[in-house]
Amino acid sequence: MNKKQSRFGWVVSILGVSIFLLFLFSLNMGVVNIAPMEIIRTLLGSGSSTQEMVLFDIRLPRMVLALLIGAGLGVSGAILQGVSRNDLADPGILGINTGAGFAIIVYIFFFQGSMSKLSGLGIYAMPLFALAGAFLAAFLIYLLAWKKGINPVRLILVGIGVNSGFSAALIIFQVKMNPQDFTQAMVWLAGDIWGGNWDFVAALAPWIILLTVYAMYKASVLNILNLGDQISTGLGAAVERERRVLLALAVALAGLCVAAGGGIAFLGLVAPHLARRLMGPKHETLIPVTALIGALILLAADTVGKNLIAPAEIPVGIVVTIVSTPYFIYLLMKTH
Repeated sequence: MNKKQSRFGWVVSILGVSIFLLFLFSLNMGVVNIAPMEIIRTLLGSGSSTQEMVLFDIRLPRMVLALLIGAGLGVSGAILQGVSRNDLADPGILGINTGAGFAIIVYIFFFQGSMSKLSGLGIYAMPLFALAGAFLAAFLIYLLAWKKGINPVRLILVGIGVNSGFSAALIIFQVKMNPQDFTQAMVWLAGDIWGGNWDFVAALAPWIILLTVYAMYKASVLNILNLGDQISTGLGAAVERERRVLLALAVALAGLCVAAGGGIAFLGLVAPHLARRLMGPKHETLIPVTALIGALILLAADTVGKNLIAPAEIPVGIVVTIVSTPYFIYLLMKTH
């Protein structure tokens, strides 16, 4: 036990330091290059007005969102994999992200008129629509995949089908948008932290943090569910009720993350797998390590995406997909 606790402490410390160093490095990088000492002076209130605007209004909120979205999607994937006992479960693959994205596009199309007009209450309404779309997708997947229980392979296949259905419905609304909004919607649905401002942080941070803490509280239940339905029932767990609660938790996290980061696929698949390799299957340590790995991966992907071909940007979801697809294929071949 002491050895495992020591390992957990070391892993968390290394990940925490890595995130901190990458955070400082990312603050320095961009179209406007700010030297490390100037960053410190600006953070202490002694920088120029341009430096303050670049750091406080552009880079910091976007980077905080990247950390929150990465952690949220990672934890969502860990819960889905634990509940379904399926190593390939991921909110992007299952269609939950696309369902949330569909609801947001519908909201913008009917209530906002343009993706560039979002402000004030509109920003706070977006997560609610994202949650509604995510829960609709999850309900359809659960309903169609249920056949005397949930079969892991059936779950993936149904999820891919639901994902395709929502993607087709999205195109109907996208072609009715003006060309600028259509382009912006396409980039955002590929995974892009396009609403990087403090209003988005204020709208999402409390919920993502609260739900992540609640997921850690439910870690012991996930451990029990991993033993199988019969053993879990024998241990006194209300299997179906707990499964629904945990699914709702995973869907809520994914929906909130889509509201600010679009359809970032594979992150919820890769982060839990890397955490499991480091810490083993116990969710008490798996969930916090997954959150840190997800945050680190997405912050790194965002840093690469906005600097690799600057001043143009590569959507962060594209960077994550390029890095994660080989690992997904490896897992698929290993599973079958």
